[in-house]
Amino acid sequence: MASDLRGAALVTGGARGIGSAACLALARAGFDVAVVSLEPPPDAESTLAGVRALGRRAVYLRSDIADIAAHGALLKSAHAALGPLDCLVNNAGVTSLRRDDMLSLTPESFDRCVAINLRGTFFLTQAVARAMIDEPTPSRYRSIVTVTSVNADIIGENRADYCITKAGLSMASKLFAARLAREHVHVFEVRPGIIRTEMTAPAAERYDRLIADDGVPLRRWGTPEDVGTAIATIARGDLPFDTGEVLNVGGGLHLHRV
Repeated sequence: MASDLRGAALVTGGARGIGSAACLALARAGFDVAVVSLEPPPDAESTLAGVRALGRRAVYLRSDIADIAAHGALLKSAHAALGPLDCLVNNAGVTSLRRDDMLSLTPESFDRCVAINLRGTFFLTQAVARAMIDEPTPSRYRSIVTVTSVNADIIGENRADYCITKAGLSMASKLFAARLAREHVHVFEVRPGIIRTEMTAPAAERYDRLIADDGVPLRRWGTPEDVGTAIATIARGDLPFDTGEVLNVGGGLHLHRV
């Protein structure tokens, strides 16, 4: 595995779960890391310490990606601390306020998912793309990785707003891939399956049954580290002639079988 310095990466939702694992995997791959989160600073300390223990710089930036007006200041702070970004990991996201019949879905829950998962992520990606074009680093591989979900394709009736926004992000990733190819920025979508995180904890018993009943061919829960490894593989440039691809990290959950 390459260990030379790759540049700087910005990871949204980086304080815990998949985001934290991505930060550590990127640090192992040679990146300095901007950890962006709404969590209070102490909640990010473990991630920051882990990145620094791997010999990389780490900075914590508290920001709400739904606040589009704050994106400019966020990127300015990241640049001041770490220099030009070579990798953006769009990981921040929320699920439905309540898992329930989609006929009971509230506008409040729907608007929250759209604001964070889709609108905020789209416009942050737009801002980073512009920055990459304005300040190119031709000697280094540059990438944008958007973490969606297996629910971009597989329906979850009890969290319709989440599924809809993840499906929208999937198309956004393809659009950015097409637009940014000429700028030599590689764009990927990473689709986690059943990953053991705080978000999946409320449905743990249901997922345990699904895994036991062969719903996941590899017969286990995924871990945040599984997703972090996939993200780092992309960011390192190990897929140099790929862009616009979907990388499923779900133990085969996405496979349609009859």
